[in-house]
This record gives sequence, structure tokens and C-alpha cells, in this order.
Amino acid sequence: MKKLASFILATGVIGSILTGCSDNKTAADSKEDTVLQYQGSPGIVGFPELAEDLGYLGDLKLDYIGDSTGGPESIQLTSTKQIDFGAAFNGAIIKSYSKNVKLKSVVGSYGSDENTYMGAYVLEGSPIKSGKDLIGKKVGVNILGAHAEFVIKDYLRQSGLTEKEIEQVTLVTIPMSNAEQALRNKQLDAAVFGGTASIARDRALEAGGIVELFKDIDVFGSEFTAGDYFFTEQYIKDNPNTVQQFTEGVAKAIEWAQTTPREEVIARFEKIINERGRKETTDNLKYWKSTGIAETGGVITPSEYDVWIDWLVRNGELKEGQVKAEDLYTNEYNPFAK
Repeated sequence: MKKLASFILATGVIGSILTGCSDNKTAADSKEDTVLQYQGSPGIVGFPELAEDLGYLGDLKLDYIGDSTGGPESIQLTSTKQIDFGAAFNGAIIKSYSKNVKLKSVVGSYGSDENTYMGAYVLEGSPIKSGKDLIGKKVGVNILGAHAEFVIKDYLRQSGLTEKEIEQVTLVTIPMSNAEQALRNKQLDAAVFGGTASIARDRALEAGGIVELFKDIDVFGSEFTAGDYFFTEQYIKDNPNTVQQFTEGVAKAIEWAQTTPREEVIARFEKIINERGRKETTDNLKYWKSTGIAETGGVITPSEYDVWIDWLVRNGELKEGQVKAEDLYTNEYNPFAK
């Protein structure tokens, strides 16, 4: 039996019905895994959870074993077989792959668009107006080595800071649920909200007294899928039908969320949260606006990885050609890629 552990599954979610697994061999037929252990996030519905509720996973069942703290932990738990699938920022997936953690991404998990994005925020009236003003200051992030760190460092470089100056900006790890209060209490000079936690950002902005310093879609120039769901390469080899059913179902759920009226999506989320009995609030769901995922049904594109591979090479964390985008993902199981 797999060990209980904690993790955070990125999220947002939902989709319209396609024809899918009916002509394919099911996991149950082939004696592959039909119960997938995973971690979730309180008050949030992940795309796999949505897919199961919509009936898109066929005979597959999800087994929730606890909440997550971020993508790097999700990578660790998946690679050590404590959970069956995970989700993480693509830059973290690349770094892990370079250290011989052989994961394969199969469908998008979250991203950034004009409604759902990651940004940095300061208190109203703060003297911090630019990247230069962050020198010597503390910035709260949910975890190091992931989306928030990448976007902050790129923002600082674009602001003209040298590498030595960037080292003087202190990144402080703090749970997303505590970041707003830490900023308001002036324990932090700035805090990063968004990505899978865009709901927390919008709630903080509605309360007032907080203003946006920058957002990732401006730093990187466009909307983009930022993270993916993945399995280990060995798991895919051992359970190809399971992975196909999962990917098709999640892709349909994403497309459903991308095309269904916002009010219907929120109502479905409320239903799922109320029925799963984890003593969670649904109050924050009113802030949900979009999946943030750039491609229909979470289809993965090479650019989603190339941009971070290039970033890691420039940052001296990867050698040129050490990791290639095509090694990191497959669209083989996604019906929207065909």
C-alpha cells in the first residue's frame, strides 16, 4: 500500500463531450491499475476530479490521499510511487528530468491567461514600484524552484538588475493561504499570488489595500500553459490503457471547462466539493474565471518546455542540449491532438 504524503495539484477545470474510450481497451480489461492515488488541494477542484465527476474516466477511480504543498513535492511522490500521477510547473519537470527522474507529461494542468495568471503584489502606498526597488527586500513565494521563482527572476532581469543584485532579493517560502496576511502584516515586502492560486489573488485584491507590481503574462509576453499532469515512464509502460483513459478523460474535462459558461463550471465545482466530504469551503469558487490553459483540451506544445529549457541554460542550471522538449511529454493519448 502506498504511503500517505502531502502535495498540491494545480488546478482550475472542465469540458464538452467527445467520443473517446469506447473503442479502446479499458484498464479493467487488461488488468492494469483502475484506482489512481493522488493528492489534491482544499477548496479547489482538479481536472482529474472534474473528469471523474463528469463520467469521463470510465472505470478508473481516484483515491485521494491528502493535500499537496507544490509541484516539486508532487514530482518526488510520483517518482517514488507514493502517488500514481502528479502535476507541476514545467520548469520543475525539466530540472527533475535532467537529474534522471524520468517523468512523461500527458496533458496540461494549469496556465496563465488574462483572467488567470501569476503576479507579484505589494501594499498600497508601498515605495516598491519597480524591480530595482526589490533589492534588499523579501518576496513571498509558495515554493522555491517553481513558477514563482522563474517569473520573479525574469522580471528582475528585464528590470535591468545584475545577477549580484538579484541575489539581494530574498525569496521567502510561505503557504499561499498565509501569504496575503503576511504581506498585510508587513512581514513580506511583496508576495506572489496566482497560477493555480488565482482565487487567493482575486480575494486579496477584492479586500483592497494591495496593488499589482507585475504579472507573468507580461513578463513572458503571452498566455501559456505553465504546468502538466505526468506519470513516470515506467508507469506508462506498465499501464498504457490506464494512462490513455486518464488522459482522454482529463482532456475532455479541460475542454468542458474552457467552453462551458462560467456559472455552470462554478456550480459543478460546488457540487463536487460538497459531495467529497472534506470539510472545505466553497466561498472562494466565485473568483474562478478560467482554466488558464492555452491549448484546447490541454494539448502540450514544444514551446511550453523550450522556453524553460532556454531559461535554465541561461541560468547555468542546464547544459545546452542536455534536455530536449520531445523527451518530456507526449500527446499520444490526447484526443484533441489528433
